[in-house]
Amino acid sequence: MPAWRPSATGIEIAVRVTPRSSRDMLAAGTEEHFAARLAAPPVEGAANAALVPLVAKTFGVPKRDVTLVAGETSRLKRLSIAGDGAALEQIARSLYGEGHDG
Repeated sequence: MPAWRPSATGIEIAVRVTPRSSRDMLAAGTEEHFAARLAAPPVEGAANAALVPLVAKTFGVPKRDVTLVAGETSRLKRLSIAGDGAALEQIARSLYGEGHDG
């Protein structure tokens, strides 16, 4: 899967999480995934709980519009972001710069 792709309700993104970072940050990663650095540890869902609001804030949507689709216990996760697909893709593209195509 590319770092993001359109879905019926918005877009889906792939994220590689690095827990226990100094601060929370979502940025461009590889062509296959975004890179998320989270201060939360990877125990009892803390990293997942920190990832959802970070993605929501970055994409400008309410937390309820961000859903963890796959990778609950893995570093590689897939999230669904509900909303205007074109606007969400533009935000994803801006994180990578114009050279990336999703």
